[in-house]
Amino acid sequence: MAGLTPLQEALDLILADTEACAGDRAETEECSLSEALGRVLAETIHAAIAVPYDDNSAMDGYALRAADSGKTLPVSQRIAAGQAGSALAAGTAARIFTGAPVPAGADAVVMQENCELEGELLRLLKPVSPGENIRCQGQDIALGSEVMAAGRRLQAEDLGVLASIGLARVKVRRKLVVAILSTGDELVEPDGDTGGHPGGEPQLQSGQIYNSNRYTLQGLLIGLGYEVRDFGLVPDDAAATGTVLAEAASLADCVISTGGVSVGEEDHVKDQVEQLGTLKLWKLQIKPGKPLAYGRIGNAGFFGLPGNPAAVFVTFSLLVRPWLQRRQGATDNAPLMLAATADFSLERAGSRLEFMRARASMKQGRLCAELHPNQSSGVLSSVSWANALAVIPPGTIVAPGDMIEVMLLDQLIR
Repeated sequence: MAGLTPLQEALDLILADTEACAGDRAETEECSLSEALGRVLAETIHAAIAVPYDDNSAMDGYALRAADSGKTLPVSQRIAAGQAGSALAAGTAARIFTGAPVPAGADAVVMQENCELEGELLRLLKPVSPGENIRCQGQDIALGSEVMAAGRRLQAEDLGVLASIGLARVKVRRKLVVAILSTGDELVEPDGDTGGHPGGEPQLQSGQIYNSNRYTLQGLLIGLGYEVRDFGLVPDDAAATGTVLAEAASLADCVISTGGVSVGEEDHVKDQVEQLGTLKLWKLQIKPGKPLAYGRIGNAGFFGLPGNPAAVFVTFSLLVRPWLQRRQGATDNAPLMLAATADFSLERAGSRLEFMRARASMKQGRLCAELHPNQSSGVLSSVSWANALAVIPPGTIVAPGDMIEVMLLDQLIR
């Protein structure tokens, strides 16, 4: 469509612009491992030890030489986890427990269920092979190997891996500061004096709307590990809009507004951004989310998202999140596109790339997707209902059973 920017072109443009948004603040800091969840590694980690540190037993049993497995063997020692045994003499066995170091001279562990003990003599019920039931030194992580690369956003399992090589602190990228604001005289807060009453029945005046976008953005940003500065509601006034945008940009790495980027007489955000900084992008060839703006105010990136709440979720996931990740030095993490069978029909082809709220599930061994019945960009409950976005290219008609592509929501917000 004339005047509308395709999604990939828009994404390439904004990602190429992230370096220009770097300020003069320190970009890295150190934190304890217990505080590192969701943080982005600032340096590549190499293992200073092997994991496991020693060859150790994978189960409770007896350590021995595999060549001695046909013999009756005296039990010469007992090795529990956390203890180091003596070198094993030929023709003997050592009682050993899961996780205990395998003594020098032993090359196998026989599980206790496969042997009999008569006094202090061990008789094997079946032969054992060299290496059996032994977790070799370094089989998980080799000494000196790369454990994690810089740019990784740390998840719970990553913290455990880092702890396993003895790290207590890590160097991470500082948290980005993201300012959010909402424009529109029609908006009120759920607990505000002009809105509902805590503990009582909500009371809206005609023409008013509760500000759901504020809480959607807060949740998305906090969940991704960013520091949020909330500038609340901004009236539909050019001067007030400009003042808040300038203050937000002076304090944040990125400013996100919702509403006010269309072409109405009360839409002041776009004009104020152009006066305070530069506007690089406006209007996308996607649905929902056409009226999106991107630019810079000083060193801060700026995103003007649509006012409709489902469009806020979609445009944040597809464009803002990748920008924030790149700006923070995180490895790009594009969501997987999965093939699914359509459990719906679309009889009219659209002119824009559509991201339709869908629910994906396994049916008879196939991934299938059904659509929420209301795809209006103002219906936020469709996002809450969905677990995926069905990606429908322009000009596409869909019949039940056709193959389509979907993106899972949990990949878009992690």
